[in-house]
Amino acid sequence: MRKILVIGGSKGIGQAIVNTLIDNHIIINISRSLPLQPHTNLTHYSCDILFDDLPEINTIDTLIYCPGSINLKPISRLKLEDFRTDFEINVVSAVKAIQHFLPALKKGINPSILLFSTVAAKLGMPFHASIAAAKSAVEGLTKSLGAELSPLIRVNAIAPTVTETDLAAKLLRNERMIDNIKERHPLKKFLQPKEVADMATFLISDKAKSISGQIFELDCGIVSFKL
Repeated sequence: MRKILVIGGSKGIGQAIVNTLIDNHIIINISRSLPLQPHTNLTHYSCDILFDDLPEINTIDTLIYCPGSINLKPISRLKLEDFRTDFEINVVSAVKAIQHFLPALKKGINPSILLFSTVAAKLGMPFHASIAAAKSAVEGLTKSLGAELSPLIRVNAIAPTVTETDLAAKLLRNERMIDNIKERHPLKKFLQPKEVADMATFLISDKAKSISGQIFELDCGIVSFKL
């Protein structure tokens, strides 16, 4: 069993990752709220990644950082504080976690780090200035750390398109909006959290042991295709 630390594993994509991995791995979850289902393989620490001290853990094989934000406003309505908050959630707190748990990762077996970006970092989209700026920094961090920590620790990121989670509920709040989102994607769909969790499972596994410093666009074709 691998020991996998998930930060933000109680909701959305993080919860789907925990649910996918928990039967076959030891999972340590750090989040403000408990995951929905207790499990013998699960240890939970109640912690706010932005403000609280992180627990001491001796050894881990994988760190997955899931917290994110969707803050969609015209640039004229975005305050500097919006940019600071999105950067704190998506970048600074990820760095905080990586720095804190790096000694534990260095003791792990085939260790890896997995971060999350967004398709908006590649595809110019109105009202995404703050989150696109923060997630673009995540992509730069992924590549820089992938180089710095090689060959010991692999570092990759997933850049999902719209995913059906509580975080994206405002984008999917009625049938018209759901149909519009589907129509914008060449594959005529958006993502379910389990699809992202399956990609995460692959990237932290030994099947991906030659992959590092990469951003995987799980995009239903919206970045890759123009139809």
